[in-house]
Amino acid sequence: MKALGKILALFFLGLLLLIVALGFALTHLFDPNDYKDEIRQLARDKANLELTLNGDIGWSLFPWLGLELTDATLASASSPDQPFADLRLLGLSVRVLPLLRKQVQMSDIRIDGLNLKLQRDAKGRSNWEDIGRPAPVAAATATPQTSQPTAAPADSAASDNRASAQPLKLDIDSLIVNSARIDYHDLQKGQQFSAESIQLTTGAIREGAAIPLKLSAFFGTNKPVLRARSELQGELRFDRALKRYQLEDAKLSGEVSGEPFAGQTLTFGAQGQLLVDLAAQVAEWNGLKLSANQLRALGELKVRDLNSQPKLSGGLSIAPLNLREFLATIGQKLPPLRDEKSLGQFELVTRLSGTATSLNLDELQVKLDDSRFNGQIAIADFAKRALRVQLKGDKLDLDRYLPAKTQERKDASAARTAEVKASVASAGQSGSTPLPNAPTQQAWSSAPALPIELLRTLDLQLGLNLDQLSVQQQAIANFKLQAHSLAGLLTLEDLRGNLGSGSFAAQATVDVRPAVPLLKVQKTLNGIAVEPFLKKPDQPSPLKGLLDLKADLSTSGNSQQAWVDGLNGNASFSLNDGVLVDANLEQQLCRGIATLNRKVLSSEPRGKDTPFDSLQGSLTLRNGVAHNPDLQVRLPGLAVNGNGDLDLRILGLDYRAGITLTGDQREMPDPACQVNERYADIEWPLRCRGPLEMGAKACRLDQDGMGKVTAKLAGKKISEKLEEKLGDKVSPELKDALKGLFNQ
Repeated sequence: MKALGKILALFFLGLLLLIVALGFALTHLFDPNDYKDEIRQLARDKANLELTLNGDIGWSLFPWLGLELTDATLASASSPDQPFADLRLLGLSVRVLPLLRKQVQMSDIRIDGLNLKLQRDAKGRSNWEDIGRPAPVAAATATPQTSQPTAAPADSAASDNRASAQPLKLDIDSLIVNSARIDYHDLQKGQQFSAESIQLTTGAIREGAAIPLKLSAFFGTNKPVLRARSELQGELRFDRALKRYQLEDAKLSGEVSGEPFAGQTLTFGAQGQLLVDLAAQVAEWNGLKLSANQLRALGELKVRDLNSQPKLSGGLSIAPLNLREFLATIGQKLPPLRDEKSLGQFELVTRLSGTATSLNLDELQVKLDDSRFNGQIAIADFAKRALRVQLKGDKLDLDRYLPAKTQERKDASAARTAEVKASVASAGQSGSTPLPNAPTQQAWSSAPALPIELLRTLDLQLGLNLDQLSVQQQAIANFKLQAHSLAGLLTLEDLRGNLGSGSFAAQATVDVRPAVPLLKVQKTLNGIAVEPFLKKPDQPSPLKGLLDLKADLSTSGNSQQAWVDGLNGNASFSLNDGVLVDANLEQQLCRGIATLNRKVLSSEPRGKDTPFDSLQGSLTLRNGVAHNPDLQVRLPGLAVNGNGDLDLRILGLDYRAGITLTGDQREMPDPACQVNERYADIEWPLRCRGPLEMGAKACRLDQDGMGKVTAKLAGKKISEKLEEKLGDKVSPELKDALKGLFNQ
């Protein structure tokens, strides 16, 4: 037995020496560089590749089957003069004996200086389209004999498929890619993308085991101009039989800058556990941590049905941050706002769901400064800009987020205020000096007010409910807004709220489908105090009271000026418990009575304001001018009837009114204007003409109408004398006729 063992040992030793000698002979006596032309032709025939080997081919046979290529280029056979790839070095080796057991045991795989130049021409054709397709061959003449052997390849293919059903076991010491570069250029769209200085290193690659990897690169695009640096680290684990792939402890970090960031740099990072299970058609990102400059977020993401219609679910939480500072660090400069501290606090918590074309933020909770909101925001269709918003909030001070007044606007406002004050001064508090012939200011802007192109494509459903909304320094309680927009038609379904002790409601439509937008609005106000809307920081309100209003209006255009110029419709109004501020109509009336009494006033009036019980009327609007034919005002002891026009285009008014004593026969403070019975039914003429901002200060006694008053009083006096002289000698019918004659 010992002899047999010695013989077998010598045999295997000799066999091993023979194999080594054969490998030495093959690697030293056989030179693959002699077969470059055959290799190029094989690549051309089998893969439609034009392979150029400028360097030598190095190789080894046993115990490692090794290959080393240097200075190689690749091009499509259809465009051999336009290489899409070049390679400085490719080196790999595999153990021979494990291959017999369907095991791939490789040493380091090294790729140096790989450059990919991918391009689409102006017609959309790429320079890699034909890669992998066998070269076309001439069609052979069909004969009955040619159809018979086709069964053999099918059997062979079936055999190959059965063999491939048993996957090879991979065992690679490492994979190293150095200084790789990818350039993509789309001539049709004018877009360019590059990834350069690509570095990839891995640990041992074995199925089922954790594979450490590190990947870094620099990226760039031209539309928009962007530059980025990124690095990815983690441990890759895969199981091909289960079709399960994991990237554990993944860490992505980097920086990006360019046109969207206006010279600023965004430093980003992402961490978590990634899983792709192709058998279950699921992808997950658990333990998600995101950072972008000051922004910090946590979450989890899951995508189902990867092969059919992917569906997203998960959650996201953004930690409190100063939104204003964050936007500044990414180049998003905000216009100056009225409150410089606004957008200082922001945080968000939400559940995520969506598809490839949509995204929902459900169970949304947002804190913005002092406001809190909850509800849902969804993009139902990215391509159609289909936006869905349903939010509830506690409070929102909208004034904080309005643009701050620039110095130019402040100067213009100051100049306008000065002109108005000058107009008021020229009219005089007594109303006795001449009034200006026309208002002094144009109040409306001609700048475009609506984003027409956006509205024509907007698909919107909006619902907003707020416990309190502050706008123009007015606090609106129980604010509700419901609106939708589709294909250029914006509909305000419901807008309502409580303002002080009053309430308002409105519905409207904005149709931007025509070349000139059309607007319609129906508005109702109940018990709204007018003083807060008319007063200014340097000028009190000329009017107080509670307004009831019903209006049905329409207009067209896309600016304040156009809207006012084209305003048409009807309205009715009633102002209750009103006061004309700093306008003593009693004094005006008293001066007129004193003139008729031929007496001089001996005292000043007791008050500066004129209260009234109600003010009501109707309006017919035509092209920005509101005609009011039935103005009625009721004051204690007085009644006022009037008619005139309110020109909204220039904020001017032109009214004629009559003041009638209605039974208040008490003595006036000044004996010179004592009201007696003959003045009780006299309508005292009043003319109001001037800028609307002057309020009642634009009113004075109408000198043209005073002649009629004098004639009527004279008629009364003659009638009284006739009655005294004639007594009962004249019939009652004749007395009435004489009174009517002199009262004209």
